[in-house]
Amino acid sequence: RGVDPHALAAQFAQEILPGVFRVGDPVLDVVLAPETRQALQRLLDELPSVVFTADDSLGWTYQFWQTKSKDEINASEVKIGADELPAVTQLFTEPYMVQFLFHNTIGAWHAGNVLRDRPGLADTARSEDELRQAVRLDAQDGYDFEFLRFVRDPQDDDEEGSPTGKWRPAAGTHDGWPKSAREIKILDPCCGSGHFLTEGLQLLVRLRMHEERLALDESISSVLTDNLYGLELDPRCAQIAAFNVALTAWKLAGRPMDLPALHIACSGISPASDEEEWTAIAGDQPDLIGGMRRLHGLFGNAAELGSLIDPRSLAGHLFAADFSKISDLLTQALDRERLDDERTERAVAAQGMTRAAELLMDSYTLAITNVPYLGRSMQAAALTDFADDQYPDAKHDLATVFIERLLRCLGEGGTQAVVAPQNWLFLKRYRKLAFGFYYPVISG
Repeated sequence: RGVDPHALAAQFAQEILPGVFRVGDPVLDVVLAPETRQALQRLLDELPSVVFTADDSLGWTYQFWQTKSKDEINASEVKIGADELPAVTQLFTEPYMVQFLFHNTIGAWHAGNVLRDRPGLADTARSEDELRQAVRLDAQDGYDFEFLRFVRDPQDDDEEGSPTGKWRPAAGTHDGWPKSAREIKILDPCCGSGHFLTEGLQLLVRLRMHEERLALDESISSVLTDNLYGLELDPRCAQIAAFNVALTAWKLAGRPMDLPALHIACSGISPASDEEEWTAIAGDQPDLIGGMRRLHGLFGNAAELGSLIDPRSLAGHLFAADFSKISDLLTQALDRERLDDERTERAVAAQGMTRAAELLMDSYTLAITNVPYLGRSMQAAALTDFADDQYPDAKHDLATVFIERLLRCLGEGGTQAVVAPQNWLFLKRYRKLAFGFYYPVISG
C-alpha cells in the first residue's frame, strides 16, 4: 500500500481485534523518529522465525520487558503497591506447569467419563501410559494428557506399596462438575500474558469437538463464548493475553477468523477521577448514579487489589441487582462522549471496571492460575489492611490470600488448581486456613 508497515500493522490490529487494540488508542498513534524505526526494524529482522511461532514467546517477551523494573524495585526495598506489583509478582509459567494442572483437572474429569463408559478398562489396563492413551483426544491432530496421573486402589492381600485394584485418576474425577464440557467455566484470575487461557483453549476445542461433534471453527467460537475467562491486574498484560488467545485461535483454525468477544478484562483499573466526576457519567438517572458511586468505591484500590476484589460483597445493593442495566448505560455513555478525550477515557475505564466486576461476581467450575507471591512484610498498607479485613486467616502472604479468594469464585463442586507455595499446609499461622477446607494436593 506504500505506507509505513508499522502503521499498517496497527490499522489491521484495530480492525481485526477492536476489543484488544482500541481504535484511537494513543499508543498506536505515536510516530517514531526515522532512526528509531530503522533500529527497531533491524532488531526485528535479526530475530529468528521461531520467536514468532513459539507458543510461549509473548510471555517471555513481557517478562524480559519487566526485568529492569523488577530489579530496580527489589533493590530499592520499597513496600510493594500499585506501581510495583506487576513487575514484582508476574512470573512466566512454564508450559509443563500449565499442562500438569489442566491434565489433572480437565483431563482427570475426562478420564472419569471414559472409565465410566468403559468400566473394564480400570481393571485391565497395565500401566498409566495405557490409560493416558485410552483417554487421548483424537480431534484436530490430537491432544495427549502427558502429565495425567493415575493410581490403583489397594486390595486386602496387596503387598505394601504395590496396590493391584482398579485404576483411577490420582486427582479424582471431579464428580461435582457439570456432565458436559460445554458447561465448564474456567477462570484464570491472574492470567498474565494468557498461558493458562491458551492451553485451555487448545484442550477444550478438541474436547468439545470430541463430545459434540462440532466443526473446528464452531468449537473455537463456542469455547471462547462458553468456557474461558481471564482477569489481570496489569492493563497492558491483559491486552497481551487477549491477543495471545486470539492468535492461538487463529493458529488452530489455520487462518484469521472472526472471533466472539473475549471474556478477558483488567481487574486493576481504578477511577482516575473523584466520585463526583465519576458519577457524572450517569447523567440524571438516580439508580445509575448510585451504582456508579458503589462501583467507584469498590474499585478505589483496584490497582493494588485486582482480582481480590469481591463485588458480591455488595449483595443486596442496587448495584448488584441492576448490574446489567449499569453495563448497558455505560456503553451508551461511551458512545455519547466519544468526542471528549478525557470523558472517553473515563467511560472506557468504567466499561473495563464493569466487565471485571461481572467476571468477579460469577461462579466457576475451575479456577486455575499461578498466584502472585509476596510476603506481608513487603506489602504496602492497602494490601495489608485489605487482607486484615477480608482474609485474616490467609493474610501472611499474597499467595495464600489468593488461595482463599479463589474458593469464593467457585460454584458448587468446583476446583482450584494453582502453582503456589506449600508452606501454608504446614505452618501454624495458617492452621485455620488449612483445616477450614479440604484440599487434596497432587504434586509431581
